[in-house]
Amino acid sequence: MAGLVNNLLILFLVFQNICLGFRSPLSVFKRYKDTTRSLSSECLGSDRPVISLGLSDFALDIRMPGVTPKQSDTYLCMSVPLPVDDEAYVVDFKPHASMDTVHHMLLFGCNEPSSTENYWDCDEGTCKDKSNILYAWARNAPPTRLPKGVGFRVGGETGGRFFVLQVHYGDISAFRDKHKDCSGVTLHLTHQKQPLIAGMYLMMSVNTVIPPGEKVVDADIACHYKRFPMHLFAYRVHTHRLGKVVSGYRVRNGQWTLIGRQSPQLPQAFYPVEHPVDVNYDDVLAARCVFSGEGRTTETRIGGTANDEMCNFYIMYYMEAKHAVSYMTCTQNANPEMFRNIPQEANIPIPVKSDMLKVTHGHHEEIKGTDKSSLLQQAKKEEEEVLDQDFHIEEAVEWPGVDLKLGQVSGLALDPENNLVIFHRGDHVWDENSFDSKFVYQQRGLGPIEQNTILVLNPSNAKLLHSMGRSLFYLPHGLSIDKNGNYWVTDVALHQVFKLGAHDKEPLLILGVALQPGSDRNHFCQPTDVAVDPITGSIYISDGYCNSRVIQFTPKGLYVMQWGEETSLGRARPGQFHIPHSLALIPDFSQLCVADRENGRIQCFKLETGEFIREIKHKSFGRELFAVSYVPGGFLFAVNGMPYPGEAEPVQGFVMNFSTGEIIDTFIPLRKNFEMPHDVVASEDKTVFVGDVHARAVWKFASIEKMEHRSVKKAGIEVQEIKESETIVEARLKNTPESTDHLKKQEKQHLVQQASTGVSFVLITTLLIIPVVVLLAILLFIRWRKTTVYGADGEHKLDSSSGRILGKLRGKGGGGLNLGNFFASHKGYSRKGFDRLSTEGSDQEKDEDDGTDSEEECSAPPPPSAPSSS
Repeated sequence: MAGLVNNLLILFLVFQNICLGFRSPLSVFKRYKDTTRSLSSECLGSDRPVISLGLSDFALDIRMPGVTPKQSDTYLCMSVPLPVDDEAYVVDFKPHASMDTVHHMLLFGCNEPSSTENYWDCDEGTCKDKSNILYAWARNAPPTRLPKGVGFRVGGETGGRFFVLQVHYGDISAFRDKHKDCSGVTLHLTHQKQPLIAGMYLMMSVNTVIPPGEKVVDADIACHYKRFPMHLFAYRVHTHRLGKVVSGYRVRNGQWTLIGRQSPQLPQAFYPVEHPVDVNYDDVLAARCVFSGEGRTTETRIGGTANDEMCNFYIMYYMEAKHAVSYMTCTQNANPEMFRNIPQEANIPIPVKSDMLKVTHGHHEEIKGTDKSSLLQQAKKEEEEVLDQDFHIEEAVEWPGVDLKLGQVSGLALDPENNLVIFHRGDHVWDENSFDSKFVYQQRGLGPIEQNTILVLNPSNAKLLHSMGRSLFYLPHGLSIDKNGNYWVTDVALHQVFKLGAHDKEPLLILGVALQPGSDRNHFCQPTDVAVDPITGSIYISDGYCNSRVIQFTPKGLYVMQWGEETSLGRARPGQFHIPHSLALIPDFSQLCVADRENGRIQCFKLETGEFIREIKHKSFGRELFAVSYVPGGFLFAVNGMPYPGEAEPVQGFVMNFSTGEIIDTFIPLRKNFEMPHDVVASEDKTVFVGDVHARAVWKFASIEKMEHRSVKKAGIEVQEIKESETIVEARLKNTPESTDHLKKQEKQHLVQQASTGVSFVLITTLLIIPVVVLLAILLFIRWRKTTVYGADGEHKLDSSSGRILGKLRGKGGGGLNLGNFFASHKGYSRKGFDRLSTEGSDQEKDEDDGTDSEEECSAPPPPSAPSSS
């Protein structure tokens, strides 16, 4: 009986040790995971910086610990140790910041931060040793995405052991309420080895001087590349207020290949390199920043304050792991003469609304003669009009242009004054009798259209400003307008392309042979549209209904090249067309996008080479996509065709994010209906015009921006500063029975959850107490039994037995049970878990064979000392 008791007691204590001492493998993240951090109650971030994402992945939350900057242009830094010693890879970033409070953030990797304080002024430095830039964010930028299989290497023998976050607070007017800021970034890390290692290449001018009043000043940077091949996948530009455009190139054998080009006054995110660029040994990397000193009265030099300038071009790249270098810089101009051949696009500023520049970088500057806060608010409002993608397009129902008497509307464009230009067919109609089987026009006897086919309207009130094009065309189709205001039109009956001056009676240039379809360099077959490069003047023509190609000509009309082929059976491949119907030139990215009508998609190509870049295709397009238009700032607009019988996709307009291809919004008219929308054009303020060839109408649409409202009371509940559209929806919800029921249901679920939590706690407590009670009962029974049967001798024997048991459990008896050694020797168990962080002042783990008893082995670890802000 005594042996049974001994066994029961041992099993109970082992069971208790397991219950209390069990931890998941990820719970031993250096004792760092079990450490909670004290964040301001205003901060919404997790109070546990390390979050398990599976067996090999985890997230690391890096946040400012609730700071309030005291003056503008403050740079604050904080550090977080990598919670593992062994090698890991950063594979994703998620920023947590707003341009209302933060100008930009930089994340560095290094081995020794400049300070061990919770946070510090970055004037003290970021790192004491070499630091590598891992990530940069500014201006409500979208998250940076790394290609699959690519990661930044950290930890181990070569990677950094600390992350240092630098946050630049520009204008601190947002902190008048003394709130705490917890901006930062969440990293997704993995222990799985990545075949490709990411790195950062920084090109930076250090000696540029911008004279006061100088209209154009170039800062050029160039370095020879002398390492193993690297592949570029993202770029970022950075200047202060005076920067107009920043461009980066790879130069190989005298050929300049664009890496990226962007206005530094637009969101300073990492943008994808549109056409992947590789850099090999002895290539040259070159960059140019274009500045203007207008408005300055003194010289401006490179520096870190609001009144200084910067010229930075960041490149994210990846290399094979065995050759990887995590960080490289270029701060010189190795060959100034080469910049005589830099592409002209690098010298052309990317236009940005002037009011945006007042708060572009968030830098503080005294503004005299006006209320600074109101000026900032106005500038932010203007900026949101360009950058905010959360808006809705609706028909401008007061616009009278929809009732104009028009022929079949085939083309629309906006001239340099933003007037609407309409290209229509008058009394001519394209029907089944218009062409024979060889695409020869069959109604020449009708003569050219006797009405003016080109109409110029005031976009606000549809008043006719000018008209032209009488007796020139048979079946008008495409229309575009170049930067000089010249009209470029196509005629599918004549198989020709025309360049017309806005007030000239005769064409300035004619391409193609009248009424003769063909497919060589001098003939077209029903050409559909024209696009003119505003930088080079090159002409691009989509040709067309009976040819499947895009042709490039010089500004004088000389043939350069062509690309495209007919769609083969099955799924259409890249570069194949089934009626290339509309063109949109995207100068910001040197791309030409084509509405591939019968394939129901948009294809984008490199301007210089015609190389395919990507396809944009959505199920909601249906089978036909008629037209596409681009607006500077990153928006694509498109219209589709009527659904085929039995198909559900409606005919409608689309707004898309050019960078991602994502559909942001769709729109339809309120007056009349789309029948065959044939062309679309949009302005920078997101005013959209759609022309319909069957309805013979033009609609105007306007963007309904989110508008701040004063507090609104509805159903007794006050709603503070919500958006106009949200106010309507929320008000309706609050007045419906369904909403009340939903709230009651949520409350009921909450109570059930609370009850469940209480039951779980009671159940667990009961299960732990029952063995103790049973054991005590058994011991009392045995003691009583022994006393009854054996008397004092029995009592002595029991005590001795109990002493032996306890001695064995303490590990002091020979051959006794040491729980620590038991688990340590168990197959598959490791005391190491994840290696501890080797940092001065951290808790030291016990040696493997230090003879620690079981209590010390399984006790909860103390929190680490705080060299960082965790």
